[in-house]
Amino acid sequence: MDTAPPKDSGVLTYRDAVQADVPVLVALIESAYRGDSSRAGWTTEADILAGQRTDPQGVLEVVTTPGSRLMIVERDGAPIACCQLEHRGEVAYFGMFAVRPELQGAGLGRRIIAEAERSARETWGVTQMHMTVISVREELIAWYERRGYRRTGRMSPFPYGDERFGVPQRDDLAFELLVKDLVQGG
Repeated sequence: MDTAPPKDSGVLTYRDAVQADVPVLVALIESAYRGDSSRAGWTTEADILAGQRTDPQGVLEVVTTPGSRLMIVERDGAPIACCQLEHRGEVAYFGMFAVRPELQGAGLGRRIIAEAERSARETWGVTQMHMTVISVREELIAWYERRGYRRTGRMSPFPYGDERFGVPQRDDLAFELLVKDLVQGG
């Protein structure tokens, strides 16, 4: 009897990335944040940053660094999203979150972030999730606030002049720390 899921089952599977996944993940992350392809979704940064969002070396570092994971989300065997989880003592850091642009706005992000929080809490016993978001991304910050994250007002500078992070199209960029308490069952 065939136990394979039906085509377009909608079932999401989660796994940790390996080195062989790096090229696919770089393309996924770039498509969600930069260039014309990113405009199909709502998470684009194309109006505030040109150039790259990440590169193979940056993704490989996340995949291979101890205490760091790059979780791939697949549907019917195809990668559709990813996110970084990094263990930092009592907290976990959430980053490199990307959903294929044409799939954004359908509730996938909400499901994926909930799974990332659950996984970090159960794997590492962390009590908080931290992330940094470019402070001018008000719509994105509001989305995270609806997921229980709170703004801290703690800013860190954008790395102007380091094109590995993109080419800024404005001079007022900074990262704001967002925090969420992770409680059992929450």
